[in-house]
Amino acid sequence: MLDRFRGRILGAGSTSGLRLVIGDWTCSPLGAFTDVMVATAQERRILLAPDEAVAQYVSATYTFDEVRLCPVTLVDAPDGWRLAAGPLSCQIGIGHRTSLGWLLRPVPERVGGSRAFARLCDPVARRLLPGVRTVGSAGGGRREYYGAHDQHRLTSLGGTWHGADLGALAPVFPAPRFGFSSTPAAPSLTRVTTTVVRPTVG
Repeated sequence: MLDRFRGRILGAGSTSGLRLVIGDWTCSPLGAFTDVMVATAQERRILLAPDEAVAQYVSATYTFDEVRLCPVTLVDAPDGWRLAAGPLSCQIGIGHRTSLGWLLRPVPERVGGSRAFARLCDPVARRLLPGVRTVGSAGGGRREYYGAHDQHRLTSLGGTWHGADLGALAPVFPAPRFGFSSTPAAPSLTRVTTTVVRPTVG
């Protein structure tokens, strides 16, 4: 079975050691939703999911030490994102398009979101963006494909985690290890089509 998720992935690190991967999905088999993957300074991986269906699907595809259900509210403001998700509250500044974003923009959406294009890009992504892969094996015998369409750099980060200050924006390092691929080390917002191929039951 084949599932497609269309939306944006934001990856950011902080000087406190917390790393965030926010998925904001406008079209998916689960409807529109936002979820947050958090890696703490102690290397604990936590999923913040808005409902049980999202929690089950995402935790079956990626690896977490803990899954929490909580309201996840994202405001896409002119100066960036404002997010509230359980113990996390943050504001993220979004800047200009990256060089990679300019390269991806002319690629037709249908081509850029295809599994063939993801396979073609995988060796390039491995070489240019250490830790990033566009094709790989996910949890539960699933296979996952990432097709990027655009990318913008992040300019700032502020907020709290369980009331403690996040610190300032920093590279996403070390890689949080939620799945076979990491978000780029340089904090960024990437528009993507993610395709998950699930094994056929029976």
